[in-house]
Amino acid sequence: MMETFGASVTASPSIETESGRAILSQHPDSNGSLGIAISEAVEVAAKDPDTKYALGSVLNHVLLHQTIIGLETIEQMALADDEPDIIVGCTGGGSNFAGLVMPYIGRNIKGRSHARVIAVEPAACPSLTKGRFTYDFGDTGHLTPLVKMHTLGSTFMPPGIHAGGLRYHGMAPLVSHVMDLGLIEATAIQQLDAFAAGIQFARAEGIIPAPESNHAIAGAIREALVAKEEGKQKTILFGLSGHGHFDMQSYIAYQAGQLENYDYPAEEVAMALAGLPSLG
Repeated sequence: MMETFGASVTASPSIETESGRAILSQHPDSNGSLGIAISEAVEVAAKDPDTKYALGSVLNHVLLHQTIIGLETIEQMALADDEPDIIVGCTGGGSNFAGLVMPYIGRNIKGRSHARVIAVEPAACPSLTKGRFTYDFGDTGHLTPLVKMHTLGSTFMPPGIHAGGLRYHGMAPLVSHVMDLGLIEATAIQQLDAFAAGIQFARAEGIIPAPESNHAIAGAIREALVAKEEGKQKTILFGLSGHGHFDMQSYIAYQAGQLENYDYPAEEVAMALAGLPSLG
């Protein structure tokens, strides 16, 4: 689609940057990651005086812009004369999740609402549930500043799960902060459970969700079943962060039984965390 309108598209990691070549020399079959792509993009921008790079995920200004999602949701819930008891969002770098939940966290702090806020991440890339809250680089090539966040280590190499937006080693500093304060919860979901939830949602609502969104849907369904078992009526709000029309290959693989669940091994997490920067 991008090439149709004149753009050139290069898959990351590429041989066009030092960062990409370094990764490919160590991992020739690398599936890439958001951290690697950031390194390559920053390097290209730094070497070209006519090119600028703006980080589009994780950082505070991005989360602030994304809060239009939560602000509009508050207005929509008011039209429905209801308030969410539970809010669920998929969480990779945290920008979309924060956009939905941060306005509600503010209302919770002020006592204007009492919603449980749940971040749902993939079991294969569990920065909130298995990572460490510390200073780390936001990219694999260590070209970005250090930020304090939940991280699996900048050298963490996520497996090739079909949820590209959730394959990032770190979490937005503000999301990490509210997690550290106990203002949100986090849970991890396997990709087979996520796709099953996405297909269930598609057949009910007529919208094929993005693989990332499937994680939030699975989390919402899980909470709905708990409420049903407890005999409690709950209003559950979740973020449908995108449609899956650009990710149909992942649905083809799921329907063909080619996808597998994956728990990132604790020993590999430990190895990646061993490479955290030393602070004086």
